[in-house]
Amino acid sequence: MSGVFQPEGDGASPQPLPSSGLRFQHRSEKQFAELLDFYRVRWEYEPRTFVFSRDGDGNPTEAFAPDFYLPDQDLYIEITTMDQRLVRRKNKKLRRLAEHFPDVNCKLFYQRDFEALLTKYGLT
Repeated sequence: MSGVFQPEGDGASPQPLPSSGLRFQHRSEKQFAELLDFYRVRWEYEPRTFVFSRDGDGNPTEAFAPDFYLPDQDLYIEITTMDQRLVRRKNKKLRRLAEHFPDVNCKLFYQRDFEALLTKYGLT
């Protein structure tokens, strides 16, 4: 799924924000999408799954699907505001992503990063 702004001023009625029609897995993802919408940053939500390993039948056994892709920046974003004790698993997935897909840029937003971003833009 993706969020792309329609240009305004072309005589068409205003388009709903891209984030308004999506179901996100976590409230923080929705907040991040709304921030991207506000600043008119093109984004896609969970557009790709990177497979690290497969079983004998070709089924994925280890994979990672980052939360967002920002096509204009060629950057994937993963947001983790969950229990910080579980962040180790996310860090491992990012290391595996770098091993298997070294040309893919991915940034992990930890809870403190996300809270700082919300505070900076008055969204707390």
